[in-house]
Amino acid sequence: MHSATLTEKFQIGIPKAFREELGLEAGQQFIFVAKGDAIIMIPRRTIGDMRGLLKGADTGNVRERAERI
Repeated sequence: MHSATLTEKFQIGIPKAFREELGLEAGQQFIFVAKGDAIIMIPRRTIGDMRGLLKGADTGNVRERAERI
């Protein structure tokens, strides 16, 4: 288990093991989500990073808007 300390400027360092495992880079932006007592950090992705994410997704079971009403 890794730990870090919140500084007087409310900054926190991400342990090197996590940075390397997740491929995090300096200057990268994150989205923060509060979940109970936990804080979830999600790397912000550009639309270009999302390209191809749904490649090969099965769209055969998608209903038309008229069928949903």
